[in-house]
Amino acid sequence: MIIAALTLLVILLSFANGGNDVANGIATLVGSGVSDYKKAVVWGTIWTIAGAIISAFFALAMVKTFSPGGIVKSPYNLNEMFPLAVTLGALVWVSFATRTGLPVSTTHSITGSFVGAALAAFSINDIMWASLAKKIFIPLAFSPIAAVGICWLFFPLIRFASSWAEKYCVCLETNPRVIYKPSLQKSSSGSQLAMVESIDQASIKVDTKNACMETASLSKKFEVLDILHWLSAGMTCFARGLNDAPKIAALALGIYYISSEVYINTTFLIIAIAMGAGSYVWGFRVTETLSRKVTQMDHHEGLAANLTTSLLVGVAARFGLPVSTTQVSSGAIIGIGLKHGVKMIGWKAVSEMLLAWVITLPVSAILAYLAFYVLSI
Repeated sequence: MIIAALTLLVILLSFANGGNDVANGIATLVGSGVSDYKKAVVWGTIWTIAGAIISAFFALAMVKTFSPGGIVKSPYNLNEMFPLAVTLGALVWVSFATRTGLPVSTTHSITGSFVGAALAAFSINDIMWASLAKKIFIPLAFSPIAAVGICWLFFPLIRFASSWAEKYCVCLETNPRVIYKPSLQKSSSGSQLAMVESIDQASIKVDTKNACMETASLSKKFEVLDILHWLSAGMTCFARGLNDAPKIAALALGIYYISSEVYINTTFLIIAIAMGAGSYVWGFRVTETLSRKVTQMDHHEGLAANLTTSLLVGVAARFGLPVSTTQVSSGAIIGIGLKHGVKMIGWKAVSEMLLAWVITLPVSAILAYLAFYVLSI
C-alpha cells in the first residue's frame, strides 16, 4: 500500500515537474519568434522524455545525492511515511507554481521537503547540514550566477558563430527524373516504342540564402540558424530531463535502498513518461512567463541562452550536482537581457520569480513537515 501510494505521488510530482520545467528549453524558441507554443512544447516534451530515460544510465550519482542517506545521519531508522511526506510537500508546491505560471525549482522544493520531513521525523541535529550545504545548497546558489556570467562573457563569440550560420540554409530540391522504359506496343514499322515515366527526385544541399532563393527546383528551405536554435532547445530539454529525473527517482528508490536494475529502469521509465505528459499538458503557462515577460530576445540571444543552460545542467547531471534548471535557464535569459541594459528586463516578472525561489525552500519544508505529522497519526 505504501509503495503504491508513493509511486502515485512520484508520478504526479514528475507530471508537475514536466509542466514547470519544459519552459526552460523552449522559451527562447517562442520568445524569438522561431516557433509557436504548440510546436515548441511538443519538441520539448520529446527531448525531456529522452533525457529522463538516459539519466537511468548516465546520472545515477544524483540519486545518491538525494537519497535519505545524503540528508540524515540514520536513514535506516526512517519511518515509511518519510518519502510520502517529502514527495507530497514538493508536489503541492510545484503543482501550485505551475498552475499559476511561476517558474520555480523542483530541486529547491525537493530539498526543502527533505529538510521539513527530517525535522518532523528526527531533530535539527540529525540533519547533515554540512553535507547539504556542500552537495546541494552551494551548487544551487552558484548555478544562476554562473549562467548570467557565461552568457555575458561568451555571447559575443556565440553571436559571431550564429551570424555566420545565419547566412546559410539547407535546401530541399525536387528535380524531375525521366525514365525510358520499353513498351509492349509496336509501331506500324514494327519497332518497339519507348514509354517515358517522370519521377520527382529529392536532394538536399547546404548553400547561401541567395543561392537557395535562385534555385528553380527549390521545394523547401530551412535556415541553418533556425536548425541550430531548435537543436539547442532540444539539448536543454534533454539536459533538464537528465538532471531532474534522478532527483525524483531518489524519492522512490532511496528509502528502500533497492538496487534491482529492472526496478530502477522501470522507475525511470515511468518518471520519464509522466514528465513528458506534464510537459505537454501543463507546459504553456510557464513558457509564456519565460518567453515574453522577462526580456525580449532574438535568434542569436535565444541560442546563447540555450547553449549556456544545456552545458551547465548537462555537466552538473554527470557529476551529481543538483543545479536548478529553472534557475540556470532564467539566469541565462536575464544575462541576455542585461546585454541591452537594465531597462530591457521585465523586473516585475523577475521579482516574482526571485520571490518564488526564495520561498520555495521554507514553504516546501513546512508542507512536508505537516504531511509527515498528519500521515504519522
